[in-house]
Amino acid sequence: MIRTRTWMSAVVVGVGLVGACASARGTPTTIPSEAPPRIILFIGDGVGLAYWTAARFAADALTIDAFPVVGLVDVQPDSGRIPDSAASATAYAAGIKTYNGAIGVGPDSLPVVTVLEVAAERGMGTGLVATSRITHATPASFAAHVPSRQMEWEIARQMVAQRPTVVLGGGAGVFDGRLRPDSVDLLGLIAANYAFVETAEALVAVQLDTVQTLFGLFGTGHMPPAAARTPTLAEMTAAALTVLDKNPRGFFLMVEASQPDWRGHGNQSLEDVTAEMLDFDRAIGEALAYQGRRSETLIVVTSDHETGGLALQYDSTGTLHAAYTTGGHTATMIPLFAGGPGAELFGGVTSNDRVGRELLALVRR
Repeated sequence: MIRTRTWMSAVVVGVGLVGACASARGTPTTIPSEAPPRIILFIGDGVGLAYWTAARFAADALTIDAFPVVGLVDVQPDSGRIPDSAASATAYAAGIKTYNGAIGVGPDSLPVVTVLEVAAERGMGTGLVATSRITHATPASFAAHVPSRQMEWEIARQMVAQRPTVVLGGGAGVFDGRLRPDSVDLLGLIAANYAFVETAEALVAVQLDTVQTLFGLFGTGHMPPAAARTPTLAEMTAAALTVLDKNPRGFFLMVEASQPDWRGHGNQSLEDVTAEMLDFDRAIGEALAYQGRRSETLIVVTSDHETGGLALQYDSTGTLHAAYTTGGHTATMIPLFAGGPGAELFGGVTSNDRVGRELLALVRR
């Protein structure tokens, strides 16, 4: 792995913080006798219960129907009641509560070690997939440590230094030396260390059975909405799993459906919300298909927060539509689904930092 001396110091500090937070919050972490070597964490940005209800109304059956364990997650940040994606993703990544805007750092702004970093240190494969810029808050929180989610130039640098096995999403502009304020050509570094693709066609053309690492950046900024998105989240998830499956020590993969959140922020139509959710559900289907071949795989599906206060109501014409209470995030608990070895750890009413601690314990075992 490529790390500077400063980076190594940050990780050492993070280990201490995680240990302290794990002992100070909640009940002691418990894990099954045999921890799963393959862990897939799905995060639906902004996805509350009404978002899944919208998907259910649009499909005869959903992939999430197959999960035997269901729970509710309290996603409050370290202070206040309503989280942003950065605080919540850091809770899942590092098992701690922190402030809104924090990327891989605790309430004191010091780095905390993440489940992706622990997996990499143990020789496992690691992966990040998102439909936003890959340096956006949720994926960034697993592979970078900065006090503000706005620091995407630095997040990109740290992500390349971290060298996950697979990275797929949008945001090529943040890595482009022609656009970066420091003029560092991160795209060149990526191309030297990965099978690098920039289009859906190039992803299809890659011999995934032969490559050991894969980096895909599909567009300069965020990827398009679900109706126009190529590759789809399902296609990126399937590609990531094909590459990660080669590691005999297993892997940790985080997949974010980034854009349900944006439909909520924009108070967009029920059709727009549903398109994002069905894209998300199909990606989860790829993981379930993989789990059918590798039964030792744990899958956890959750969210960072709910967006928009979405409700499904009839309008004056008797047509079901999306109604909203806000254009921002809400404080409601969000649903969680899990299946595979260790899934029982995630049922019932829990919190995002506890979910993070359980994931860390499973990877460390």
